Amino acid sequence: MEKQQVINSIKEARKGTKQRKFKQSFDFIISLRGIDLKKPEHQVDVYISLPFGKGKKPKICTIVGPELLENAKKSTDHVILIDNAGSLKKNEIKNLARDYDYFIAQANIMPKVATLFGKIFGPRGKMPNPKAGCIVPPNANLTILVERLQKTIRVMAKTSPVVHSCVGIEDMKDEEIADNILTVYNTILKSLPNEKDSIKGVYLKLTMGKPFKIEEEKSKDKK
Repeated sequence: MEKQQVINSIKEARKGTKQRKFKQSFDFIISLRGIDLKKPEHQVDVYISLPFGKGKKPKICTIVGPELLENAKKSTDHVILIDNAGSLKKNEIKNLARDYDYFIAQANIMPKVATLFGKIFGPRGKMPNPKAGCIVPPNANLTILVERLQKTIRVMAKTSPVVHSCVGIEDMKDEEIADNILTVYNTILKSLPNEKDSIKGVYLKLTMGKPFKIEEEKSKDKK
């Protein structure tokens, strides 16, 4: 995709949506084809750092031992000391999974984290993930990690051949949203078994708008 083509699509998506009382998000959608999601190597699960972020800061919770406690309090939105985590009730853990986007955990307490949080966090995709750098040593610099996570999104296609990602909000500049879209597109492209031939269509929409097709990639045998 060319950047100007993407910018034109963003402008069209703006025109086709009524003004709302809240800031709508731009959702970028890639429809896939010719892949078998039962095969792990065909599944998509990547963390992508957007050049301009998605316009909304993610909420970050840390689960730590005493070594990282003060650092975590300064750097993240909520801190759980592992020694106190055993007193959390099931509904409280569910609320944590709902309210926070990323969980950072100290590496040497991960067995306890898995025991206490795994059953609820795991199915929701909220366990601290090493792919995102969210399992850290006791002397980690959390400030640097949090700054990176502010611009990071997780993009997945494991059960349905469609990739959804938030690439910005409507008060961002068109050029910024376009750069975010191209970053996601090019990253996903590299993770697909047949690259462009694995893409059926590419779409953009605002939260309350209809999907707007950016382009459709055609496989070589259909040209």
